[in-house]
Amino acid sequence: MHRGKLTVVGAGPGDVDLITLKGIKALQSADVVLYDALVSPELLDYAPEAEKVFVGKRKGCYSYQQEQINDLIVERAGQGLHVVRLKGGDPFVFGRGAEEMEHAAKFGLEVAVVPGISSSVSVPASQHIPVTKRGAAESFWVITGTTKEHKLSNDVALAAKSNATVIILMGMSKLGEIMELFKREEKENTPVAIIQNGTTENEKIGIGTVASIEHKAKEQQLSNPAIIVIGEVVNHRQRVLDIQKEYQFQGEKLQEKV
Repeated sequence: MHRGKLTVVGAGPGDVDLITLKGIKALQSADVVLYDALVSPELLDYAPEAEKVFVGKRKGCYSYQQEQINDLIVERAGQGLHVVRLKGGDPFVFGRGAEEMEHAAKFGLEVAVVPGISSSVSVPASQHIPVTKRGAAESFWVITGTTKEHKLSNDVALAAKSNATVIILMGMSKLGEIMELFKREEKENTPVAIIQNGTTENEKIGIGTVASIEHKAKEQQLSNPAIIVIGEVVNHRQRVLDIQKEYQFQGEKLQEKV
């Protein structure tokens, strides 16, 4: 029997068209697909003959604990099968893909990774928010809102002191704590965007400031899965919309003259 293989594949931020071609090819060669909650079910159509196992988390309920997922990978790949672990976004950005590869390698399995488009930069981009922009932000932080101890990362306080764009994943449950850290740095007027279900047909966005975004989030009923973007780059979105609106207005004026 030939040695089994694990390929960890990033599915992208949600839009089925944003998976990579290499990711599709991995799915097409899979014998088993273990997929997460934020993965679009449409992507499973690329693996019509494969066994498909949902191993994600929905509303705080785990279908499989991480140890069970690790065991499942080893058990299936140990039969000489090609196991594709399909994860949302990029599997190395808060995705535990590295841990799963390391575990599989310890059992002599071949391991590979197909990078995915990370939601941390692609979701803001889909709403015309660049994470860096000349004159506005020279760098960006990507931080998990909740650590494995279920606490707010200490890096948020450090990021609040900088002029960088701050992107927080899995942070909606700690939105108040996060904004309080930015208020301590006298950044009440710093723009903030919250993007829920980014790049999907259910996408929602709320725009405000450090001082107002909690109210906006409640008003628009924004919740997980969502990305929080803090920084002057958020204003770029409105600038683009205003330019487009002005261009359309000028075009209509020209048509009236004709």
